[in-house]
Amino acid sequence: MKRFNALTASVLALAVATPSLAADPQLIVFDWAGFEDENLIQAYAEKHGQAPTYALYGDDDEAFQKVASGFKADVAHPCSQMVSKYRDAGLIEPWDVSRIPEFANIEARFLESPIFKDDAGVWYIPTDYAYTAIAWNTEQVPEADVASLQVFLDPKYAGRISLPDNTDDIWSLALLATGVSDWSNLTEEQFTAAADWLRKAHPQVRAYWSDPSEAAQLMATGEVLLAWAWNDVVAVTRQENLPIAFQRQAQEGAATWFCGYVNFKDAPGSEDKAYDFMNAWIDPSSAKALLEGFNYASTNAAGIETLTEEELVAADVNPVETTLLTQTPIPHAMRDRMLAEFEKIKAGF
Repeated sequence: MKRFNALTASVLALAVATPSLAADPQLIVFDWAGFEDENLIQAYAEKHGQAPTYALYGDDDEAFQKVASGFKADVAHPCSQMVSKYRDAGLIEPWDVSRIPEFANIEARFLESPIFKDDAGVWYIPTDYAYTAIAWNTEQVPEADVASLQVFLDPKYAGRISLPDNTDDIWSLALLATGVSDWSNLTEEQFTAAADWLRKAHPQVRAYWSDPSEAAQLMATGEVLLAWAWNDVVAVTRQENLPIAFQRQAQEGAATWFCGYVNFKDAPGSEDKAYDFMNAWIDPSSAKALLEGFNYASTNAAGIETLTEEELVAADVNPVETTLLTQTPIPHAMRDRMLAEFEKIKAGF
């Protein structure tokens, strides 16, 4: 994200639940650092004369733990795989989509899970999506090398790669690299194969990045030639005219993720303003701000229609013709196991 270009990992760590913009006290938005961008919610700012109050975080798991521990906000912006945790903890309530006209234009594929939409209502409003794939230095890495995810195991790049310090993204890589594109019901053999692959990759890693600005900086300095990264990383480095490209067509595939908003129970602020915020966010006019500011795509099909094919290609959010692992919700026990196993791998076990 452009906003991430000015942030550091230490700032993000301190930002969890720290208000960054003291604005409208009647709406507290708990959001990813960088999303306090007024261009995304122009209709809200115009109607109320100010932006909401934002509290920022840098990691989905940290955000959930903060809310589960009693932090109060009106809405939050988790990615899809976290929604079941909020539901199961009894922290959220359904949205009244009759108050969100553009909900009808959200692409159906983002709402297929009963965790998002069931007989009790709509629990999640998907808003933005993009990809996790190989960011690579085109001057020092031949294109043929990034045709496969096994490039992360290639000894000639030892100490020159960066992988995400993020449960969902790291396991999407390991599973794809070992032939799995659907993580909804993993077998013991699939889990073990992916964990073994991560153990082989671990000695190759120069650094595990915790936010896109960190990954972009590692690539900008030349310390890292290859990263498993989000669109933001490539966007930031391209702004600096660096020779970084995004390989979303590796033979084993790429990952795609999406994020959106949940509506908290017993929220401290104005429910009406929460709906004004949501309507502003998914208005078709916000799609361009999302693309230009973050290199992400809107889940609103009407918003995508306001953009040209050239704009989508330039941001690497045009459709890809490859295997995709979609980061949809997985059983809590498996995700917790992934988290614990990754911590062991990073510690050298």
